[in-house]
Amino acid sequence: MAMSTGGGGGGAPMAEINVTPLVDVMLVLLIIFMITAPLMSHKIRIDLPQANPNVQTETPPEPIDLAVKENGDLYMNDEPVTAAILEAQLRVAAQKNPQPELQIRAEKTTQYQKVAEVMASAKRAGMVKIGFLTTGGGGE
Repeated sequence: MAMSTGGGGGGAPMAEINVTPLVDVMLVLLIIFMITAPLMSHKIRIDLPQANPNVQTETPPEPIDLAVKENGDLYMNDEPVTAAILEAQLRVAAQKNPQPELQIRAEKTTQYQKVAEVMASAKRAGMVKIGFLTTGGGGE
């Protein structure tokens, strides 16, 4: 029971590569590139805005710093204020263009209810930009 291992050369490996599928693929790619190349040079007109060097950019206004103490005391830019005075000053600040940012700093032990009341007051006054300040995470 002898087994034959392929070709007629008595077991020698086949040394030829069938290049017909490779030629077919290359011809298809050539046709695709010939069709798409002219389309890539198509120009589209876009009207770009022109820069005006004479325009002066506005500097953003100084933010409003509001500190809320644990007992509910309010300090606007390091000056003590009441809730009514705060809301009146925030109404004035809300009318400015551009509107300054309200930066709220609350102590770690301040109840959230007091911070929420300040935020509600700022919203009633028309403030849109409200942020919170924290201390660094370095620990105490």
